[in-house]
Amino acid sequence: MMSFVGSGAPMTQGGIDATAQAISVGPPEVWSVIAVETSGCGYLIDRRPKILFERHIFSRLTNGRFDSDDPDVSQPSPGGYGPSGAHQYERLESAMLLDEEAALKSASWGLGQIMGENFKNAGFGSARDLVTAMIESEDKQLQAMATFITSSGMAQSLRDHNWAGFARRYNGPNFAANNYDGKLLHFFQLYSQGAMPDLQIRAAQVYLTYRGFAPGGIDGIAGPRTTGAVKAFQAGIGLPQTGAIDAALLSALSS
Repeated sequence: MMSFVGSGAPMTQGGIDATAQAISVGPPEVWSVIAVETSGCGYLIDRRPKILFERHIFSRLTNGRFDSDDPDVSQPSPGGYGPSGAHQYERLESAMLLDEEAALKSASWGLGQIMGENFKNAGFGSARDLVTAMIESEDKQLQAMATFITSSGMAQSLRDHNWAGFARRYNGPNFAANNYDGKLLHFFQLYSQGAMPDLQIRAAQVYLTYRGFAPGGIDGIAGPRTTGAVKAFQAGIGLPQTGAIDAALLSALSS
């Protein structure tokens, strides 16, 4: 069975800019999709990509042949998700023992939560290729999201700020139940006012989380909990407890 642990490299400004350019939108639109699709980081604390395993897709892809014996991972109806995080990998790995390819296609991956079965529209030759990219970095996750949006004909809706039209295509016909379009509008208005995350601070928060510190969220804002986590890390490696987030700190955190 493949390993899902990679470097967990946080997104860069280059990744954001390339994504915006590929879709022909600005950074606020990109950040809006990210904020609605994935809370915080594209990785779990153990550096595996965030996923959600969909049992109804696995059932469809395997013609329901595992529905009776393995209902936890194969059912014609959505649901049965259980807790987020590591539990989703338990479900994925159980499904992989039954049909690896179908299992990889039945999970949504990374920052953009791209379904594995959409690997072609995301620019890959197979679901495994998509997953390999998702493991590599958040920038690769963003690239897959951009390719998926453009190749699936959703880019114009995002450019036009047609939030309902974009939500219907990206999230599905039941998007209104989760106020998906309203959330997109909310975040776009927020980010358009210049409140986009600081990527250096966000990277520090990501790496602090990997190391077991609690920065109080991954939002690119250096609040008291982030500063406290930085100082705790600095104390742990014998550095002055300044709380400053700079290139030297990121180098130490990522090493």
